[in-house]
Amino acid sequence: MKKCIWTLLIPLFFSCSKSNKSSNTTPVNITDTVLTSNLNFPWEILWGPDNFIWMTERGGTVSRVDPTTGAVTRVLAISEVVSINEGGLLGMVLHPDFAHNHYVYVSYDFNNAGSYQGKVVRFEYNGTTLINPTTIFSGYHAASNHNGSRLVITPDLKLYITTGDASNTLNPQDTTVFNGKIIRVNLDGTIPADNPMPNNPIWTFGHRNPQGLVFANNRLYSSEHGPDSDDEINIIEKGRNYGWPNVLGYCDPGAEQAFCAAHHVKEPIKAWTPTIAPSGMNYYNNDLIPQWKNSLLLATLKDSRLIQLKLTDTNDGIAETNEFFVNKYGRMRDVCISPRGEVFICTSNGNNNDKIIKVAKATANQ
Repeated sequence: MKKCIWTLLIPLFFSCSKSNKSSNTTPVNITDTVLTSNLNFPWEILWGPDNFIWMTERGGTVSRVDPTTGAVTRVLAISEVVSINEGGLLGMVLHPDFAHNHYVYVSYDFNNAGSYQGKVVRFEYNGTTLINPTTIFSGYHAASNHNGSRLVITPDLKLYITTGDASNTLNPQDTTVFNGKIIRVNLDGTIPADNPMPNNPIWTFGHRNPQGLVFANNRLYSSEHGPDSDDEINIIEKGRNYGWPNVLGYCDPGAEQAFCAAHHVKEPIKAWTPTIAPSGMNYYNNDLIPQWKNSLLLATLKDSRLIQLKLTDTNDGIAETNEFFVNKYGRMRDVCISPRGEVFICTSNGNNNDKIIKVAKATANQ
């Protein structure tokens, strides 16, 4: 496999807002290699406790990928999945006690009596395939785009689900509808008693299409697609309104500022215009690549790049951004990190032309 080394002393692209952080770490060189190829729209990649990469592909397939050889082993093709454009089999998360209960949660779109809808289903892994499907959460719309569908389980054993507005701008501000929201339920699908609205699974609202979600530093960070401007990184706070469609990005003077004041809108910690099409995101805090410590790593579809978002000392802002692999591998969908600190990125180009890229510290002879 062809290897390329990137010297991070001078990143490919660099932009910076003043940082509170003083870095005492010495940057290392990194190398990027193709781990596996011939994939078709992988959407989620995550590191399992079995030391394999678990992967969904939008057409309905769940697989395990050997992080050493790149060999792909199909676990299940979910026949109920209906993939329409950007809809299909999307997010996945493993139960924190997967080693004992073998629970796998997936989010996918399907036809329900002629209506295109999304749901989250829990399966059990029997060592070969997924069995015993149990619906955990349902009742929200799907569409050919704007489906959200990233899943996270936090240490208090709550399941967070991002839903897009399903291309209907009336949904995000309507708290009787589950689209354009971040949902919070117990792992059995019941509604936690401390949710912001009684007997309602909605945790936050006013979202357009949040495709990235990660828990770190005792916070939930989310990435979200804007329309033709103002892609966002948000910190998700209980009960907050994130503004869409009335507010794009920050609360600008005029009508947006008035709406923000009246509706307790939470502003993003970062916004991009022109847009970058942010998707999957993970948190890096490993010594293998020390210059990436305390950073969000964000896969983007537009201009096909990995963006490092270095957090401030207080973890509630972005100190600097660095960009890598611009237009090298095509559209990037998700990021996975091994316990050793290697980074894996999946692409989203289609036509069985997708890959998982491995990024690691370069060795002395590379």
